[in-house]
Amino acid sequence: MPDEVEVAATQRVRNPWGQGERLRTEILDAAGRLFSELGGEEALTIRGVARAVGIAPASIYQHFADKAALVRGVIEHDYERLSAVMREADESVADDDVVGRVRAQMHAYCRFAVENPGHYRLMLGNRRPAGQGEAGQRPQGPLVPILGAVVAAFERCEQAGKRLRMPSERAAVMVFVGTHGRVALYHSNPEDGGADRILPFVDELISLVFD
Repeated sequence: MPDEVEVAATQRVRNPWGQGERLRTEILDAAGRLFSELGGEEALTIRGVARAVGIAPASIYQHFADKAALVRGVIEHDYERLSAVMREADESVADDDVVGRVRAQMHAYCRFAVENPGHYRLMLGNRRPAGQGEAGQRPQGPLVPILGAVVAAFERCEQAGKRLRMPSERAAVMVFVGTHGRVALYHSNPEDGGADRILPFVDELISLVFD
């Protein structure tokens, strides 16, 4: 009897023009929801995601070669979501409030991490954690463009005359890594009720890098 991959190969058909990317997004959204509900990627299956979307497993194989590729897709999708909410937070603050724009970005990062614990663990568990290595060391992988937005925010502060105690890139990395560490402490013991203490910590951390 042919396995699921072989069946998918024989049933594969081309998506109507313009619908392929929409279906891919629906697959990723469904996989993300199931991941949160099931509590981990081990319980995630191609068939389960197909049922959630209302399509045949063959349709998923048009976009993802196997489960590992689907999980990678979910991770990349989540990084895109995180980047988008940080960008929206930055743009919601007045242009001349340069320090407020830094705070807005880091607050958005924290809220995403607290509100999406399963996704956040998946993202950090499949990539080098932001806090690994010496303090002030640049994070690796898909965190780089997210960190780049924070670096740009600190550069705007300098251009606006806000003096930093260190170069803008180092300030951004220290704040980013410190924020990640505080969020990680919360995730290690969420029953402690420390979520309301994360943002004040981040605000204080940001204030420390200014002269």
